[in-house]
Amino acid sequence: MTAVIETRGLTKRYRGGQLAVDGLDLTVPAGSVYGYLGPNGSGKTTTIRMLMGLIEPTSGTATVLGEPMPQSARTVLPRVGALIEGPALYGFLSGRDNLLRYDAADPTADPATRSRRVAAALDRVGLTGAAGKKAKAYSLGMKQRLGLAAALLQPRGLLVLDEPTNGLDPQGMREIRALVRELAADGTTVFLSSHLLDEIEQLCTHVAVMAQGRLLTQGPVAELAARARGRLSVLTPDTARAARLLVSLGVAGVTVEDGSRGEGGGRVTAEPPGEGTELSDLNAALVEEGVRVRGFGVERASLEDAFVALTGEGFDVAG
Repeated sequence: MTAVIETRGLTKRYRGGQLAVDGLDLTVPAGSVYGYLGPNGSGKTTTIRMLMGLIEPTSGTATVLGEPMPQSARTVLPRVGALIEGPALYGFLSGRDNLLRYDAADPTADPATRSRRVAAALDRVGLTGAAGKKAKAYSLGMKQRLGLAAALLQPRGLLVLDEPTNGLDPQGMREIRALVRELAADGTTVFLSSHLLDEIEQLCTHVAVMAQGRLLTQGPVAELAARARGRLSVLTPDTARAARLLVSLGVAGVTVEDGSRGEGGGRVTAEPPGEGTELSDLNAALVEEGVRVRGFGVERASLEDAFVALTGEGFDVAG
């Protein structure tokens, strides 16, 4: 099996005519960490709900682990771990007891080893010390961890995570990222939806970019970033003069970032020059005009650059 998830023309239109997902063609390779990227409201969660058989598509098809969904939900879902729109927890039960209930609901789970599995899952997400605490007293980040623990009670061929670092502090986010890398190294395919560009770029091998319910592109992260042009960067204490000169030379997209950068001072960025203009000529022109150039070059394009090039806009890129 080369594709763990595959959709063709997958569409969801809600009552009133709202088109949430429009003709989606996804291919998620086995063994990948696949980032499903898009602003809030772009159709990511609706897609996941269709893949997991929670809602019916209006049209199109979806297969998960080689089986059609939602028709094969009974055979597919026991092989999938999922955390969608935050965990559903019993607030009056402890974290441990919540996991015991989740495990008991799995017809494939061996009751004889249940306590051991629950303890291992709690330890894996860093909740052993809070296992006896009632879930209603958990913070948002702790609830997110507990939901992830529930998804990890059994070995899974596919792990589906919808905004997995939601509510976590920076340390918690790093721990969850490390856990996802560990699971991927063990051979689990991870399908991870997020609106955080930094998260996708750090974790994922492949990415799909969504906007307003439509798929804009998909493929390896490195290839997507490579399609975008990098930014020309000039480190100089003479930012205003450098910017004016670059504009006069026809360089587009000139912006100034003042502030302390050691001896370099501020920074001027711009779109790389087109054909017929050499970077060395721009550097020479700056020096000839007396601009003190401390650093000069074209920075590698990032996933953010690629997203902006595709959509013409940006969104939350915090990590």
